[in-house]
Amino acid sequence: MSGFKRRLVEAEDGRLKAILLAELANEGVDVFCWCNRCGHNAVVPTRNLIAALGPAFPVPEVGSQMRCMGCGAKDVATRPAWPSLGSVANHL
Repeated sequence: MSGFKRRLVEAEDGRLKAILLAELANEGVDVFCWCNRCGHNAVVPTRNLIAALGPAFPVPEVGSQMRCMGCGAKDVATRPAWPSLGSVANHL
């Protein structure tokens, strides 16, 4: 990657802000966790994570504090468990 493009990417990354656990709690949304090793996944209540990690903890970093209950790996990805839109019909 050239220096110009690298600076553009870094500037864009600087404008993006990870959502915090407190912000998810305000929206009533929990955290979806996925083990990158075995595929085990679960939805963890945000209130439980706030009690353990604090309200100012960024959601993408929650996985670094978790261990998979399926295989014991520490390679866990996390994201907001946004409500589903349901099944999508009439695809073209």
